[in-house]
Amino acid sequence: MHNLIHMLIVGVCIFCVAPCALHAEGRPNVLFIAIDDLRNDLGVYGVPHAQTPQLDSFAKTARVFSHHFVQVPTCGASRCALMRGCYPTVTAQVGNNGIKQTQAKWSTHSLPMTFRQNGYQTLALGKITHYPGGLTGKRWAEGPEELPGAWDRAWVPKGPWSTPEDMMHGYADGNARKAGQSPAWEANDGPDEAYPDAWIAAEAVRTLKELARQKKPWFFGVGFFKPHLPFAAPKKWHDLHLSDSLSLLPEVASKPSWPSTWHNSGEFRNNYGHANGRNPDKDLEYALMMRRSYASSISYMDEQVGKLLVALKELSLEEDTIVVLWSDHGFLLGEHSIWGKHCLYDKALRSPLMIRCPGLTSPGSTCSSLVETVDLLPTMIDLCRLPALSDLDGKSLRPQLLDANASSEKPAYGFWSDGQRTVRTDRWRLIVQPGPSGSVQTELFDYQSDPDETRDHSASNPEKVRELLAMLERVPGFGQSTPKR
Repeated sequence: MHNLIHMLIVGVCIFCVAPCALHAEGRPNVLFIAIDDLRNDLGVYGVPHAQTPQLDSFAKTARVFSHHFVQVPTCGASRCALMRGCYPTVTAQVGNNGIKQTQAKWSTHSLPMTFRQNGYQTLALGKITHYPGGLTGKRWAEGPEELPGAWDRAWVPKGPWSTPEDMMHGYADGNARKAGQSPAWEANDGPDEAYPDAWIAAEAVRTLKELARQKKPWFFGVGFFKPHLPFAAPKKWHDLHLSDSLSLLPEVASKPSWPSTWHNSGEFRNNYGHANGRNPDKDLEYALMMRRSYASSISYMDEQVGKLLVALKELSLEEDTIVVLWSDHGFLLGEHSIWGKHCLYDKALRSPLMIRCPGLTSPGSTCSSLVETVDLLPTMIDLCRLPALSDLDGKSLRPQLLDANASSEKPAYGFWSDGQRTVRTDRWRLIVQPGPSGSVQTELFDYQSDPDETRDHSASNPEKVRELLAMLERVPGFGQSTPKR
């Protein structure tokens, strides 16, 4: 009798996260919102200085994942894992050109192609794959896309910036980045439309209005640029953070003394100019300025995402639309003396993830189980009742949508250049990189006793190192001579 009751309860719960059948096909829409370089610096994640009312409000209606980890800490490679639902299988897939260079082997089973083959209209606005608007170089034209034939349309709105790349790294009023010269931040005393994300939001709202008039289900990816460098946003958003002080200081601001995944912040130091040679590692005022500017860019982006979410509600699309909000990786703001991503520390690999689906049980609850970016493809396929794909490394997050306390079945894996790999469990992270003469160098962190990664425990806990090394050796894919799919 107890088992029968349990089965009935589970059945009811499963129905609760099944899609609403408002389209003729009986399948929900999907609004996928991608945010560039956003670490967990939102109010919903308990960050005291965050000014993110729109995303915090959305979180109350969604399942919030506090321990979501990406596969690769750089934009293009993280999005490649998202599109494939798989860990990297070849070296190219840990770089920003991973989609472009390898898609021929797997694009027919990619995220957008799967939806398109099953009757969905597929749209990508802004930065969804790595190159916004497609591989057009310096022309304002659509395509060719990184995933040929997967999107019905992939584009960016034409604004005052000369090219899509200039828009992606845009300063106010159409000004483009001059590599190595332009500042790492900007606060223009103008409207939100002075910067690119307001253009993305306005175009997304216009597109939603068009989609609301059709009966065919749709998958609409909207990619925002901020808070990616440069930390540029209207002055009013910077003014929100003028009083931020100690809460913005890095927890650990020194370079590790052991062999590590550390790097010299090349993107921050080389792609941008720093007046009078200012160095945030030695200049506290400059460090605080950078961290405030990053927070300001988040607040600006938050407002733009809010416009899209409001439109979804006003157009009466909420009830039959799954909304997934995801960031491609985190960002270090001086922790370990790093200003950027491109490493395997927690703050580079950990990023926000929230999912709202029709009939979600206990909206607003936070799931602390480990989940990964590769889980999103099987999750969306599952929720939309599309045919399952084989050979995926990700697992559907339906159990965590049914129950915020549901445990995950696997750890989180990460990959970086030169053969660097990592595995993260609830308590531990092991980072491995090749050493001289075929040896390996390791970093072991214990987040129970040392959440800021101040001590390498490899030497003091060799048994844990061996255990986690064995887990890494079992990880599918990376290093195989023949890529999956």
